[in-house]
Amino acid sequence: MMKPTARPACANFSSGPCAKRPGWSLENLKNAALGRSHRSKLGKAKLADVIERTRNVLGIPADYRIGIVPASDTGAVEMALWSLLGPRGVDMLAWESFGSGWVSDVAKQLKLKNARTLESGYGKLPDLAQVNFENDVVFTWNGTTSGVRVPNGDWIPAARGGLTICDATSAAFAMRLPWDKLDVTTWSWQKVLGGEGQHGMLVLSPRAVERLTTYNPPWPMPKIFRLTQGGKLIEGVFKGETINTPSMLAVEDALDGLMWAEKIGGFDALIRRSEANLAAIEAWAAKTPWAGFLAEDKAIRSCTSVCLVIKDPAVTALDAEAKAAFSKKMVAMLEAEKVAYDIDAYRDAPPGLRIWAGATVETTDLEALFGWLEWAFAEAKAGLSKAA
Repeated sequence: MMKPTARPACANFSSGPCAKRPGWSLENLKNAALGRSHRSKLGKAKLADVIERTRNVLGIPADYRIGIVPASDTGAVEMALWSLLGPRGVDMLAWESFGSGWVSDVAKQLKLKNARTLESGYGKLPDLAQVNFENDVVFTWNGTTSGVRVPNGDWIPAARGGLTICDATSAAFAMRLPWDKLDVTTWSWQKVLGGEGQHGMLVLSPRAVERLTTYNPPWPMPKIFRLTQGGKLIEGVFKGETINTPSMLAVEDALDGLMWAEKIGGFDALIRRSEANLAAIEAWAAKTPWAGFLAEDKAIRSCTSVCLVIKDPAVTALDAEAKAAFSKKMVAMLEAEKVAYDIDAYRDAPPGLRIWAGATVETTDLEALFGWLEWAFAEAKAGLSKAA
């Protein structure tokens, strides 16, 4: 097969950190508060601006607290687990690597005895009807490493005894989150808006705040997890007074992404862009015999972290190690051609390809990529024939 002539204008299809917004350049960050204290009037104003623009773009209720916290989405989730779990049973939901990581932390680090796990394999969801909402419930909205998302929030009752703790890192700004069903929601800047790493976002409902101020966990609380003092919420965390020193360059980049979102039409426009990208991949896969989806059920298929499997019989007949080698060969060829970077499946996931399709990715770049995927597959399969 001949190499295609069209090339993506941007070859960044990594699932995190993700592609910068169209038109991004370092010049956009020229007003960053570099060399200034994050506690200065200017520094605090920029941090507070991130919080308020986030609230406005996502439509977060006025009585929900929004904080910028350390250590990306991981730090935000761990902060919630360590600060809130314990007084009730907890249902842990897992269908991919990061959800499984939260299960492990609750079992092995917090060592909660009243925890139960509802799991499913990659590409599927556990039975959501089995969730006990008298317990606290911990889950990912979108499984970044499996390409599986919950279809909506209908499975979560409005009246519930426990808290819902949602890792939404690859869903926020691309999928509709029902705020009345979510008590704790976390994400990082490096996903849908293409921001830089280091910082996490933590959103708390009034129910979560009540838990924080009435419950004292029995374990030592690391400083970077502390959200209360003397039984009261540390309100400054939710006004831009961060627990640790933030990167003001990353803060400026987060503002740039939020202002871009506002400029193109806000939350609805971000969703349209992500869904259009998924639709383009689905249309291509429908006419490409060797390409399939890890999430076979369209209703639960992610519009950001799209996970593909290679279903050609010559590849499916291989053992797991050889399947992984086949997809890695494709990935290496695409990177060498500078048409796609970092699209191998996650290390713990089944072999295949993972293509970020979030709002910062242009559909035209995906369409240019498809021919290169077909070329790389043909080359890799030809190598199989020669080896045989």
